[in-house]
Amino acid sequence: MATKVYAYDSTLRDGEQSEGITLSLEDKLRIVGRLDQFGIDLIEGGYPASNPKDIAFFQQVAKMDLKNSRIAAFGSTCKKGVAAKDDPGLKDLLNSGAPVVTIVGKSWDAQVERALMTTLEENLRMIADSISFLKQHDVEVVFDAEHFFDGYKANPDYSLQVIEAAVKAGADSIDLCETNGGALPFEVEEITRAVTSRFPGQRFGIHCHNDSGCAVANTLAAVRAGCTQIQGTINGYGERVGNCDLLCAIADLELKMGYDVVGRDNLTQMTSVARSIAETCNMVHSMHHPYTGSSAFAHKGGLHASAIARFPEAYEHTNPANVGNATRVLVSELAGKASLVAKAKSLGFDLEGKKDLTQSILDDIKERENQGFSYEVADGSLSVLLSMHLGTFKPHFTLESFRVIVDDNEDTNAWAKDAESEATIKIHVGDKRFVATGEGTGPVGALDNALRLALTDVYPEVADMELVDFKVRILDENVGTGATTRVMITTSDGQESWGTIGVSENIIEASWNALVDSLEYGLAKHGR
Repeated sequence: MATKVYAYDSTLRDGEQSEGITLSLEDKLRIVGRLDQFGIDLIEGGYPASNPKDIAFFQQVAKMDLKNSRIAAFGSTCKKGVAAKDDPGLKDLLNSGAPVVTIVGKSWDAQVERALMTTLEENLRMIADSISFLKQHDVEVVFDAEHFFDGYKANPDYSLQVIEAAVKAGADSIDLCETNGGALPFEVEEITRAVTSRFPGQRFGIHCHNDSGCAVANTLAAVRAGCTQIQGTINGYGERVGNCDLLCAIADLELKMGYDVVGRDNLTQMTSVARSIAETCNMVHSMHHPYTGSSAFAHKGGLHASAIARFPEAYEHTNPANVGNATRVLVSELAGKASLVAKAKSLGFDLEGKKDLTQSILDDIKERENQGFSYEVADGSLSVLLSMHLGTFKPHFTLESFRVIVDDNEDTNAWAKDAESEATIKIHVGDKRFVATGEGTGPVGALDNALRLALTDVYPEVADMELVDFKVRILDENVGTGATTRVMITTSDGQESWGTIGVSENIIEASWNALVDSLEYGLAKHGR
């Protein structure tokens, strides 16, 4: 039986510290749901009480029916000169209700004296007192030994005293942090083995940053040396140049080193996880990303393209199906029919045995992707598209026309301020015509309000559907204001959320199309 390695995800904290990433509450909850489905063991949610969003997160995530994941609240040891039982930060961690608490403490003597400005003995007291206090409240405790590898190189005796204090206090896992990203794999393996052999029976983990490009390699080296918990973020998001890419590390451990992390069945979700979370973070997923990029198993002409059908192992280090990706020959792409059949089944559509129809849908999806569509986080729009191909789509309403006005009256300077939008729509439901006007601070909000006003009498379910997120991406920036725009909308009915997509050179048209898909899917889901 393969040795179990636990996956600890820090996308919601370390990942959000990446330049360009800001997650809404809905984003964070959606990511939790996706990671739980993938089989991640621990998901770090952030700092309880650090801001209203994180407070709301811990309240809302407690209501989710998670199958595989446990939520971790992150914080620090008690402050210098303060007993753990009196420390407000530790109380906030316990009050979060998270079953796992992760606290960070200094393990580099220079950091203790120059950053914390306290004594080495007091730092040991802070660590031991904090862990002991938390363990008294029946939570699992992960201790992050910050700057451990730099600390060990500078003063191994003191760094080992830090680990010993955490072990004696009862830490469930002690995760060695390669905080500044400068260590190399041979160093990490040598130092980690020295620590794990010193404390047999204690569970150790590894937390690496990627400043020298070695975060994944360092993580694998630490596992070789005895660590059984790996920390990282999806796609390697994080401060500076990022953290260990948790997905790459998981795939390497499962496929190359024989460990059990999420399991081979769940591993086939990996490409979908990488791309959907990239969309949620409003980031472009690199086409050259290992395992999950669109070019990871792509072959262009000549020897590679002709040989791949006969001997794929020559140019593919693993079967792309293992991670949910697909071989691509750039002259004529090879479709992933099995993936589409499985996805369609999850949305309630049966494509089994319908090879010609499946191929037709794949061809349509590829053409739409060329136009800018992306269905990784747009299950609502994909469901509408599938129903069209299957001949089961019956629109709940049709559009006659809509008009949007943005109005701003300023008499002090040239800059607009407090602009208001108004939208008027004319639609038909069966043989009935409806006209409604809605207002909003922006044109999309005004359109959304007008559409709901027009539909609520016929479809009262619409009143429970709320637009909870709206993202815009410019797809071809070099053409300026004529660029194609992709709009992603997330809608919730209070029970679940779904995504829809619209693409157009006109941002209002793209937004309208995404809105229509969101209500069409929502109404179909309610049995309409």
